[in-house]
Amino acid sequence: MAISDQWASYREDDVGKAQKVKDLILSDLWWDNIDYILEFTAPIYDMLRIADTDKPCLHLMYEMWDSMIEKVKAVIYRHEGLEDDQYSSFWSVVYDILIDRWTKNCTPLHCLAHSLNPKYYSIEWLSENPKCITPHRDYEISMERSKYLDRYFEDGNELSVVKFEFAAFSGGRFPSPAALTDRSGLTTFGLVGNTMAPYFQLFKPLPLNFLDNLVHPHVLRGIGAHTNSFIP
Repeated sequence: MAISDQWASYREDDVGKAQKVKDLILSDLWWDNIDYILEFTAPIYDMLRIADTDKPCLHLMYEMWDSMIEKVKAVIYRHEGLEDDQYSSFWSVVYDILIDRWTKNCTPLHCLAHSLNPKYYSIEWLSENPKCITPHRDYEISMERSKYLDRYFEDGNELSVVKFEFAAFSGGRFPSPAALTDRSGLTTFGLVGNTMAPYFQLFKPLPLNFLDNLVHPHVLRGIGAHTNSFIP
């Protein structure tokens, strides 16, 4: 546009601004900066695209946020030529913005859904990144999960049974080696593959439609869980 013969007629209103625009458009450095901005914001955009669909993803949001933040940091540090343990003033500003937004959106239900996703206990997922830890070993997730359970189960006996069942689930007490391996490919939680059904049957106070009682059915539909309840 700036090298077009018609540019002279476009710049008549403000020659100074027109020259500034032309200098920017023809500047390789300016386009490099545009590429950089697009590169470090791409993980944010990708996460928003995944979340803004009809596909159930509440049980994936916690890990998606963590992964997105790590990807943004990697792009910024690579651009600035920094090691992972070095300080970046720009990353510090970006990090504060992302964390502030996540703090406003993250709820105990996100942490509960993350904790009940079998994928995040699999060796395959844990080996992808040395920083990955299972949900029941993450302090923040554990505190928020307990907060949700304490609010929902007012009866102390029911709460004890639920926490015992979660301990069995998170500890990997599965009925067969195949069930333990298969959880790496699961993206929803619930009685998937009946891996947890035998444990539910051990406790009469806890019905097989445990998730139906734990979370409102409409919420379960939002996170993609399989339940025994009819959800209109």
